[in-house]
Amino acid sequence: MFAVSTGLAQNAPATRPTTRGFAGRGRTRPIPARKPGIPSLWIVGDSTIRNGQDTGNNGQWGWGNPIAAYFDRDRINVVNYALGGTSSRTFMTPGRGQTQSDWDVVMANIQPGDFVIMQFGHNDGGKPDDPARARATLPGNGEETQEIDNPITGKHEVVHSYGWYMRKYVTDAKSKGAAEVYICSLIPRNHWQNGKMDAGQKYPQWAKDAAAQAGAIYIDLHQLAASKYEAMGEKKTTDVYFPDGETTHTDWAGAILNAGCVTEGIKASEHSALAGFLLANPPTDVPLPQGKAR
Repeated sequence: MFAVSTGLAQNAPATRPTTRGFAGRGRTRPIPARKPGIPSLWIVGDSTIRNGQDTGNNGQWGWGNPIAAYFDRDRINVVNYALGGTSSRTFMTPGRGQTQSDWDVVMANIQPGDFVIMQFGHNDGGKPDDPARARATLPGNGEETQEIDNPITGKHEVVHSYGWYMRKYVTDAKSKGAAEVYICSLIPRNHWQNGKMDAGQKYPQWAKDAAAQAGAIYIDLHQLAASKYEAMGEKKTTDVYFPDGETTHTDWAGAILNAGCVTEGIKASEHSALAGFLLANPPTDVPLPQGKAR
């Protein structure tokens, strides 16, 4: 398993924030400056990758923070541009009063030879025109659509299936020259039935199908993580990897576990170029950045 330290992180970020970016969904979203001459790994998704301000103030951490420690950041930039509350649809569509989406910003900065990893699904359920959130996608991986008047943005919108959005991310990234695009199935929620975690989840299969159709590399993050949790059992999983009362977002230990599972999936991918940027000796202790572990 993956060890945890509560000291300050010893691996400083490989990039320094700049003022580039845009004020998206209520706050500025800076893009870190690139180290010249090396590729970037762009990580996009929801709060299970980047939680809140990515400071751990709520005791919740996404796996996009610790995963940087597994890469040789003298050879690759790691940019965690995930945003809490987004679905595969809303990460791609501008919020109220915005002219650019979060994905538009990533697309403007992707360069040939870069890599993209995505994980969506936790916020894709529900009604597409829910007046409180309006972020859901249509279930499945088909070509069906639904036209709505978005109650949040006030715009007319054509909503597609979860799989359609996932395929579009892949197509878009490849159009900018991305070397490889990875689709991860969503991390499991801390829901149990008969000793199994998050039973009945359909998003992993939809993600797998979309990856195959679009020519992306699929990582079954859901199964990789669930198998580790199930080996430990419900009580230990709940006590060690999830903050009290939380069933979706992990604490620092859970973020490390999930990050380690992502790197396992990268290494297991046949002919993965991204695997060549992982450290030869992966960390056994990823220090906690300044913030709360729980």
